[in-house]
Amino acid sequence: MDSYEFAKHLRELMDELFSQLGEQQTLESESSGQVDVVTLLKFALKSEIEASELAGYWMPTTPEIDVKMTFAQQCGDEMRHYNLILERLGELGEDMSEYDPAAEGYSPLYHYLRGLRTTVERVAAGPFAREAVAEIRNAQFIEFCKSVGDLETARLYREIIHPEEIQHHRMGRQLLEKHALTEELQNLASAAVRSSLAIADELRTLTEKATGMHSIPVS
Repeated sequence: MDSYEFAKHLRELMDELFSQLGEQQTLESESSGQVDVVTLLKFALKSEIEASELAGYWMPTTPEIDVKMTFAQQCGDEMRHYNLILERLGELGEDMSEYDPAAEGYSPLYHYLRGLRTTVERVAAGPFAREAVAEIRNAQFIEFCKSVGDLETARLYREIIHPEEIQHHRMGRQLLEKHALTEELQNLASAAVRSSLAIADELRTLTEKATGMHSIPVS
């Protein structure tokens, strides 16, 4: 399979999984059922800082310059999102002066992604798959914010955060099209996508039900 068809096929597989999601399923899975704006924004802080740290961690050991550039852009974007969300929580009356999003440790998905060694695995599981999940999660979050009357948080996501997460995914797809050129590399990328989807908090319930894949314990 050529790399363009391969990336298209991976996206179709993800879309098939995403189509089974309920209207708030990513939000419910992520927050263990505690669906409110403040709680979800705090979970988003953890997600943003993990994404930024991963991109920064991968840069020195990724030889391809175009991939380094993508990780660099993502690292900066995610930290900017973090700051915007932090400011929004302050506007909602939350005292965030001593808040530590990593106080309870990093997520299993973070540990899995940090352990990836090849460029195609990192691109497939990071910008390509993780940001595709973020795209779905953000779309559901925007609709939820609108439904509870928080139009300012909905605007923040609709106008800034959501479009940039979509762009991260598109860059990941372009990199797969460029670098996943052999069957061996495509197999590595496919496995990384499947594993990241199985571990992701937002898809935990769905992947267990639909595929039988359970979260992989990662220390």
